[in-house]
Amino acid sequence: MSTPHLRLEFPAPFVAVLTLDRPPVNALDRPTREAFVALLEELHERDDVRCIVLTAAGRIFCAGADIREKQALGAKPGDLMRADRVTRDAFFTLLDIAKPVVCAVQGGALGAGFVLAACCDTILASEDAYFAMPEIDVGQGGGASFLQRILPPAKLRRMMLTGERVPAAELHRLGAVESVLPAAELLPAAIALAATIAAKSPTAVRRIRASFGTVEALGLREGFRLEQGYTTELSRSADAEEARRAFFEKRKPDFGGR
Repeated sequence: MSTPHLRLEFPAPFVAVLTLDRPPVNALDRPTREAFVALLEELHERDDVRCIVLTAAGRIFCAGADIREKQALGAKPGDLMRADRVTRDAFFTLLDIAKPVVCAVQGGALGAGFVLAACCDTILASEDAYFAMPEIDVGQGGGASFLQRILPPAKLRRMMLTGERVPAAELHRLGAVESVLPAAELLPAAIALAATIAAKSPTAVRRIRASFGTVEALGLREGFRLEQGYTTELSRSADAEEARRAFFEKRKPDFGGR
């Protein structure tokens, strides 16, 4: 399923590319967020998809929330609550989906666009990419809860309080962006990374991906105990058995996702 502002393509086995395409700057309005959540929910259920690439068309990855729509919010009772709920849904669905998500950012990732990228498992960026939280410039804020997962505290506070644009190379130096590439190489690299992940045991990938959020909230001892538990569980799976057979037979494993 695709929508007027979201495209879904399948360029490699078990890899889906979800492209935001809402000219001119891919700003997020409520219908686009609702469609985005619906597509992610569909991909969550599909056995023929094991990894997702999130990208965007045009020069800007995502300029954040649609300012025109935001300006009109509150005209009808319940508008603000509905808008807030859909915004949360878009971010948390990215975090909760069973499939890993590789984000390919070109141009600007601003405000909610930066948060979308931060909710993915890894960010690849083009050399001209930049990131910012410009809400302070219109007397607003929000998003630190997500960005603190990938940014050092001092950089997070500076970005939130100044609205400054930070080039991808700087966030790569800080570890928030995994790699910076020429624009022409960005999407192929993201698809190649997704294909590498998709070739692993889907049972193990799902379990490991699901553990990330839980482990983040736990202390060292509790978190590692949790990981030991699912590792023991995974070692008894059909995928693990196939992986061991393939290793000794010197061939690529053929995973069934069980």
